[in-house]
Amino acid sequence: MNSRSVFFLLVALVVFLVSALDASACAACFGSSDSKLAQGMNAGIFTLLGVVGGVLFGIAGFFFYIVRRAAAHPLPIPAESLSSAETFNA
Repeated sequence: MNSRSVFFLLVALVVFLVSALDASACAACFGSSDSKLAQGMNAGIFTLLGVVGGVLFGIAGFFFYIVRRAAAHPLPIPAESLSSAETFNA
């Protein structure tokens, strides 16, 4: 590409980006903050935060349960659980 076509593309890009300022905002962001649309969007955001938080707390609780169970019921070391006679017969 020559410099003239690159310059033309840059000018066209700048004109396109500057002319569409109203199109950059969605209807919820561009409208009033007390409308039903904004309230519904806020409710959706808080619902998704609750679901994601619940899943993360569930995963953390599972690992907490596993750690507590492992501490309460330790596995015996194999060398300590077998006598010397059982080791040679196996």
